[in-house]
Amino acid sequence: MGRFDIAEIDAAGLGAGSAADVFFELGMVYATGRSVPLDLVTAHKWFNIAAMRGNTEATRHRREIATEMSEGEVAAAQRAARDWLQAHQPGHCRQAA
Repeated sequence: MGRFDIAEIDAAGLGAGSAADVFFELGMVYATGRSVPLDLVTAHKWFNIAAMRGNTEATRHRREIATEMSEGEVAAAQRAARDWLQAHQPGHCRQAA
C-alpha cells in the first residue's frame, strides 16, 4: 500500500496530529497509481476522509476525480469512507475474523 504501513493508518484513524495529511497522501497514491494500481474509488474514499479531517486540498481533489467516476463509483467510494470511519471510531472494538 505505497509507503504507508498499517500502523500509520491506524494511528491516523485514532486522531494523530497529521491524520488529514496521511489520508490525503493515501488519496494521492491511489489517484496517481503511485506504487499501487490506479483506483479512483479508493482515492475518492481517502480524499473524503481527509476532507472530513480538515484537509481543504483533499476536497478539491475529491471533486476533480468525481467528474471521472460514474454515480455508482462515487456512491461506492462514499460507502467505503463511511464504513472505514465507523470501523475506526475511538472505542470501537474489532473482532477477529
